Amino acid sequence: MDKAERYLTAGTRENTRKSYRAAIEHFEVTWGGFLPATGEGIVRYLAEYADSLALSTLRQRLAALAQWHLSQGFPDPTKTPHVRQMLKGIRVVHPVKQKQATPLQLRHLEKAVNWLDSKARAAIESGDYLALMRYRRDSALLLIGFWRGFRSDELARLQVEDTRAEAGTGITFYLPYTKADRDHQGSTFNTPALKKLCPVEAYINWITVAGIANGPVFRKLDRWGNLSEKGLKSTSFIPLLRRILEDAGIPAQAYSSHSMRRGFATWASANGWDIKGLMSYVGWKDMKSALRYVDASTSFGGLAASSPREIDRD
Repeated sequence: MDKAERYLTAGTRENTRKSYRAAIEHFEVTWGGFLPATGEGIVRYLAEYADSLALSTLRQRLAALAQWHLSQGFPDPTKTPHVRQMLKGIRVVHPVKQKQATPLQLRHLEKAVNWLDSKARAAIESGDYLALMRYRRDSALLLIGFWRGFRSDELARLQVEDTRAEAGTGITFYLPYTKADRDHQGSTFNTPALKKLCPVEAYINWITVAGIANGPVFRKLDRWGNLSEKGLKSTSFIPLLRRILEDAGIPAQAYSSHSMRRGFATWASANGWDIKGLMSYVGWKDMKSALRYVDASTSFGGLAASSPREIDRD
């Protein structure tokens, strides 16, 4: 690979390259299409899979086809009026309800962290420092994931050398890129120390007991408590989150990796954060994206059949 190809390749994420290759293969091999394609060919392709593939998947396939044509110097056939009309028709005939992660409630976060802290104290008393590492890691994962509103891929890419924590003051994370940072300008995220459920204290406790000074913040611990030098994969966070909550006695099947992010957004909105402040803190660039994470206020005051406190009861 020469220098030019190296930088061109670096400009596209590996996951994107893989999905684009798979999309082109699906168009050519599975469906039997020809490249370069025409707008009419794209319409027939969409019609063939409109009732079996999600609209989001079809859009991803079109993005791959568009990228292939433009990179090869051909006109983009995915932007023709017939293709746009076809996509609109698919939305009408096959409407899809927007899926949203179940927000992690603060009371569940507190219950899980309190359980982890009690297990950590017991591990210290018994001298079981391998178990202590797991409890400290899981507590840091929950508290940083919630209060910082990080996505699973962002949690997976946190590095110790790019993190600055000061007890009683705050913590700063640096990420070379995020989903919203398409140009890889890099982003810095600050979170203050809190009186309870503190992400700063949890982070310091974790890296201290783990003895790590560089590399990934969150790492795999095997069944014997051995700490890996490699970071957790983003796909590991859903089962890990559910395992932590289930162990703490919290039903967790409805939770996903976005539950901590949406849980924080819901908490912040309920506690008076304005949408612009929330967008700035979490890192959203688009108002529409931010609003998908925030539950609208549904207070009916004295007319409600039951109070929010009664509904929120365990």
